[in-house]
Amino acid sequence: MPRHKGITDEDIIKMYKSGMPYKEMIPIIGLTDRGIRKVIYRHGVQINRKQGSGQPRKHKVNEDFFKTWSHEMAWVLGMFITDGTVSRKTNSISFAQKDEKILHIIADYMNADYVLTPLAPTKKTPSLVINSKEICNDLEKIGIKANKSLTVPFPDVPEEFLPSFVRGVIDGDGWVDYEGYVMNITTGSQLFANQLEIIFKTWDLRSEITTFITQANNTIYRVWIKGKRSLIFLASLIYKHEIGKFINYKRLNMSQHSNEQMSKLEQLLTHNEYILLDNHLWKFENGKLLKTNPTNRISFRTTVSKTILEKLKILAKEKNTQVNHIIENCLKALLSSGNINFNKKFRPNDRIHYKTTYDKELLESVREFAYNHHVNVNDVIEHSFKFLKG
Repeated sequence: MPRHKGITDEDIIKMYKSGMPYKEMIPIIGLTDRGIRKVIYRHGVQINRKQGSGQPRKHKVNEDFFKTWSHEMAWVLGMFITDGTVSRKTNSISFAQKDEKILHIIADYMNADYVLTPLAPTKKTPSLVINSKEICNDLEKIGIKANKSLTVPFPDVPEEFLPSFVRGVIDGDGWVDYEGYVMNITTGSQLFANQLEIIFKTWDLRSEITTFITQANNTIYRVWIKGKRSLIFLASLIYKHEIGKFINYKRLNMSQHSNEQMSKLEQLLTHNEYILLDNHLWKFENGKLLKTNPTNRISFRTTVSKTILEKLKILAKEKNTQVNHIIENCLKALLSSGNINFNKKFRPNDRIHYKTTYDKELLESVREFAYNHHVNVNDVIEHSFKFLKG
């Protein structure tokens, strides 16, 4: 929409600085709120959110998260350096991870709403997006900017939190061979690679750097740790502080030669009969982590009411079970009833992405039930909670 005749940039800035809300400025100026913000940004005017004159926040987040060091902050920072991106155009950051459990943990630590960017044929990896100019500024102070992959420095991490930061780097972009003898981290930044190797050698680990050239003629650096003893010692350092009680294949492979580390993994699974690793289900049996039949359970992602999920998490903790086990029991009860009385007008408006594993035959029955009753699978899942006991 065009600007009204006679309205200058100075007029717009004066209105903005007076604290006038956008909804009052728009009919006077003739521009949309986006057009007004462009004028404000172009002249470098400081945004004043406290007076309500800035763009309102759509999703919550702790904007002070990267201001204070903690093991959780260090881990998230390590994750971000490897799998995160900064967009100064939208003043947002995003984390890309195949394992959504990790994205949920990041969102929880940052007190952020769980908002994923839409998937597409060329974008199949889930990405958690967080909008905050303040966070972008804090990351820039640490040395992390947009288009960081080839130039990111190794941040000045306090020694106390260094193991948690390295764990985040490994959880994000590390690779550990299945026999537990070799690990590497890949980076496009020589500064980062060199400092990481220095730290590994300070920890008395067998470490070296190799390079290769990409088709785009960029040099890529791989920082290696080699030897069973080095990997056992590394695991004892970086997994000392529990950052999100989850186990990925990297932690499993790195720890498999250590009775102490495997004992810790088993304790983590005390209340978990199965764990999903590398698209296979595993369980502890006679002190060993064994792969189970992967065909009887499958992973399924949908959206479910956040309020309901929070209640289920509390109930699961009380009963020493898993959320998906509770959901399955509810679904079985609903299918047994053979009926669903569901009004689509009252669908919850707080749905968030939720991914877990289900019994394959049960999920197929739920899909068929949803089809026959002209509702969605997540409608069936949410309605089944009416059968929740205790």
